Amino acid sequence: MSQGTTLPVVTFHTRVRDESIGGDNPFRWEDVQSDELFGSESNPRRVVLFSLPGAFTPTCSTYQLPGFEKNAEAFAAAGIDAIYCLSVNDTFVMNAWARGQELKNVKVVPDGSGEFTEKMGMLVDKDNLGFGKRSWRYAAVIKNGVVEQWFEEPGKSDNHPEDPYGVSSPETVLEYLQK
Repeated sequence: MSQGTTLPVVTFHTRVRDESIGGDNPFRWEDVQSDELFGSESNPRRVVLFSLPGAFTPTCSTYQLPGFEKNAEAFAAAGIDAIYCLSVNDTFVMNAWARGQELKNVKVVPDGSGEFTEKMGMLVDKDNLGFGKRSWRYAAVIKNGVVEQWFEEPGKSDNHPEDPYGVSSPETVLEYLQK
């Protein structure tokens, strides 16, 4: 993935809260197209998209996701319309993680089958950790569905023995935006 690349268009299968349903589980299925979230020529938006190996994992839950959430106002001041966190997890896991993290600003995107991640060229094997297929850690500034700036952690490979983190941090992305 590189600067100037148009993002693939895929359908994300999400569960959204709908109070009109009532009961103990007021959620309904809602399919969302990636270009609705990340923009296109007909849907102009400038967003930050970051992807990580998994919900509830240590680096993702302690640093990356909370850092984007905490700095949401600074991102908005730098011209960002929305911040999206994507992971190869299903919508139930992503929603539970978002509740656990008490997110108010960052929106989670479930890529349960890894279709978007694969089309991005970022799907890797994490069998060495018992994870199966997951996303390599990255972040991007997306303008109208096109990569404006790309932040990929070094060493992308299957079954990488470490979990590099720094290049895709909220601080690094914010520094780029504030230049």
